[in-house]
Amino acid sequence: MSEDQPNTNRRSSQITEKEADDVEEMSSPRAPVIYEIVRRLGDEEMDRPIISLWWSGVAAGLSISFSLLAQGILQAHLPAAPWAILISSLGYSVGFLIVVLSRQQLFTENTVTAVLPVMAEMTGGNLIRLSRLWSVVLAANLAGTIVAALLCTYTPVLTPELKAAMLDVSGHIMHHSWMEMMFRAIASGFLIATMVWLIPSAESAQFHVIVVVTYLIAAGGFMHIIAGSVEGFLLVFNGRLGLGPMVTDFFVPVLIGNIIGGTALFALIAYAQVMKEI
Repeated sequence: MSEDQPNTNRRSSQITEKEADDVEEMSSPRAPVIYEIVRRLGDEEMDRPIISLWWSGVAAGLSISFSLLAQGILQAHLPAAPWAILISSLGYSVGFLIVVLSRQQLFTENTVTAVLPVMAEMTGGNLIRLSRLWSVVLAANLAGTIVAALLCTYTPVLTPELKAAMLDVSGHIMHHSWMEMMFRAIASGFLIATMVWLIPSAESAQFHVIVVVTYLIAAGGFMHIIAGSVEGFLLVFNGRLGLGPMVTDFFVPVLIGNIIGGTALFALIAYAQVMKEI
């Protein structure tokens, strides 16, 4: 009896083939798997035709303006209270949901997806492909945000009350120094890159991942180059901010910060944790 007991225990601890499949299906993907998914996405994006990148980027610039619109709608119906920002910040997620779930080209997403294949194979050709992707998508995103700001300013698409609320929301980009802008943008870049890293394993929870991460950016007062450009151009076209200060005091530090947060910090950390396993 005692000799048979270990075999009995071993048999009782075994699982069926179906149960093994269930374990595999319910297990979270390992870090190297997530890395490979994100890397392949970046590789595919760098190979897309310029015309496709351009129009997808323009669409993303237009779509991201709905973040400011949703924030303005909430702001217009909230009392002037310290806690109001915790509610109005929920609107910030709307534009990102449209952009990410429809797979439109947003510059800050590419700071991680396109960097991973370059880090895996650091060649002149890959660096050129990365520069091509970044420049086209950034220009297209800005074109989209300019069009959105022009529509909000010079057409009757908004009520006076909603327009005033959107300008009030946008005013936060004028209240920080150059260094504050950059460091707030570093945090935002890292959070967006984190969102990109989480989405492959999120499956049906992608909606919640996008909402939580982007809500944190808005509620924390962090800076995003494309969503913030909608705010900046709206202020410029309505005479609240000069184009020069918008470029030097907002665009430059936020662009630098987003690239550092999404690339130098997150991509390096993401690559470092799997480089011995790939």
